Amino acid sequence: MIIEPAPVTSADTDDVLGIEPFLFGFGFAADGAATPLKWEDVLSGDIAKYARVWLHLNRLSRQAQGWLYRKSGLDKLAAQSLLQEDTRPRSSRHGKGFLINLRGVNLNAGEALEDMLALRMWASEGTLITLRSKPIQATRDVEAMVKAGEAPHSTGGLVAALANALTNRMEPEIAAFDEQADGFEDDILDPNVRVGRAELAEFRRKVLALRRYIVPQREALSQLVREGGAAAFFSETDVLYLRESVDRVTRLAEDLDAIRERSVVLQEQIMEERSDLMNQRLFVLSILSAVFLPISFVTGLFGVNVGGIPGVDSPMAFGILIVALVVATGVMLAVFRWRRWI
Repeated sequence: MIIEPAPVTSADTDDVLGIEPFLFGFGFAADGAATPLKWEDVLSGDIAKYARVWLHLNRLSRQAQGWLYRKSGLDKLAAQSLLQEDTRPRSSRHGKGFLINLRGVNLNAGEALEDMLALRMWASEGTLITLRSKPIQATRDVEAMVKAGEAPHSTGGLVAALANALTNRMEPEIAAFDEQADGFEDDILDPNVRVGRAELAEFRRKVLALRRYIVPQREALSQLVREGGAAAFFSETDVLYLRESVDRVTRLAEDLDAIRERSVVLQEQIMEERSDLMNQRLFVLSILSAVFLPISFVTGLFGVNVGGIPGVDSPMAFGILIVALVVATGVMLAVFRWRRWI
C-alpha cells in the first residue's frame, strides 16, 4: 500500500513521518566530475544543469514520495512500482528507462541478516533514482567510490556498480552460512555434542529466506543484461561487470542450494540417530522383559492364595525356587547370546 504523497516543500516539518527524504546525491558533468547535491537542489530543479544525476532517497519519506509523483518526471505507474510495499527482484524496460528491484543482505545492527533489504531503482540515460527504507551498505560503498573520483561514466555503469556492491556484501555472509553448516556436520560426528533440532531448523529457515530473493535476483540481473545491452543502455564494460555479477549471484544461489540440501541431510541424520537411540532403549527394555518373564510367571503362580502349592511345608522349598529361577534366567541369557540378540 502506498501512502498518499505530501506536498513538495523543503521544510522538514512538512514530512509528517519526520523522516529525512534525501540521503545523498550527485550531479555529474559531461566530463564525469561529480558534485554533491542537496535536497534543495532537487526541489528547485537545479539538477537539470547536470549531464546526469544520481539521487538516493528514503522511500518512507512523504516528501520523497511527493517529489517522485509530481516533479520527478516519472509516470504514475513507474512511481507506484518504486514505492510499493512488497517487491521481489526484477528488471523491466519501461519507456526510456528501466525499473529495477534488487535485494541486499541486512547488515544493520540488531536486525536479522536474512531479512534482505530492497533497493529500488529508476535508471534512464541521464537519471538514476534509488530508494530504500532501511540503510543498505552497498549504496554507501558506491557513494564512497564516487567521492573518491572513481565513478562510472554512465548511468548504466552506476547500476552495474550497485549490483556488484550488493553481491560483494552477500558473498562473505553466505560463506559464513557454509561454515556454519560445516560446524553442524562436525558436531553431529562428535558423540559428546548434541545438536538441537530447533537450532538446525532455524538455520534452514535463514537459508531458505536468503534463497527466496537471491534466485530471482539472478534472473533479474540476467534480464537486465539482455534488455540493457539490446537498448545500448550499457557499455561493453558495464555488460562485463553485470555478467560477472550474474555469475557470482548464480554461484551464491548454487551455494545456498547446496547448504539447504546439506541441512536436510543433517536433519535426517539427527532424526536417524535419535531413532536408533530410541530403538536401543526399547531393545534393552524388551530383553529385560523377556528375561524376567519366567520369573514373573513363577512368582505369580506361587503367589496365588489357594491350597495345594508345593513346598509349603518344606524348609528347603524357597531355596530350591530361587536356584531354579537363577538357572532359568541363565538359560534365557544363554539363548539370547546364542541367537546374537545381546
